[in-house]
Amino acid sequence: MPPVVDRAAWRAARDAILDREKAHTHEGDAIAAARRRLPMTEMPPVTVTGPQGPVPLLEVFEGRRMLMAYFHMWHDDQPFESQCEGCTFSTCHMEVLDYLHARGVTYAVFSQGPYAESAAFREFMGYSWPWYSARDSDPALVDGRGYGVIACYLRDGDRVFETYWTTGRGTEALMTSYHALDLTVFGRQERWEDSPEGWPRIAEGEHPWRLNGRPIAQWSRTSEPVTAAGVPQL
Repeated sequence: MPPVVDRAAWRAARDAILDREKAHTHEGDAIAAARRRLPMTEMPPVTVTGPQGPVPLLEVFEGRRMLMAYFHMWHDDQPFESQCEGCTFSTCHMEVLDYLHARGVTYAVFSQGPYAESAAFREFMGYSWPWYSARDSDPALVDGRGYGVIACYLRDGDRVFETYWTTGRGTEALMTSYHALDLTVFGRQERWEDSPEGWPRIAEGEHPWRLNGRPIAQWSRTSEPVTAAGVPQL
């Protein structure tokens, strides 16, 4: 537990962090401003596979000016519980797309797996956003970066340009749960975090994005019984 102090001392300590938070926000604004000034590169004609077969990348925009695509890893012929926990964590947060649409941005997922197999996973998870397979796409789409990537595109008439991409911790932009947990006293509770001695941490050998053998977000999509503590009873 944190030490207990009077409110004046607590406010002073909190205000000291507030100054750092403001500096961090301003630096983030400056990085975003630089991101908006990046050059872009034109995409060759590429397709992804949807429910009706190959679809030109231009059609994925759904008439909007911009496209944000998440490249979802896939393990062929594996059950849903064995699919990528990191990609599940990233994409499961994107339930409300109204604000993206209001700014002219379409959000879609490009799966590494074949369409029929991976689209069944999408249905199981209850995802509402467009889902495509990039399995048979021109290599220029993935461009050697692998999956677990966010890529952003801009269209100008019939021409499509890539404007930005990020991977690794850059994909935390989609993980609103992480940003919320960072505000709590115990944080993400992951073993790498700089927390005081004795703070709760995920147990050694457990994965931060899995619980009892499944990516965490899958449990609310199953009919498995759940204990009062919210832990799946397997």
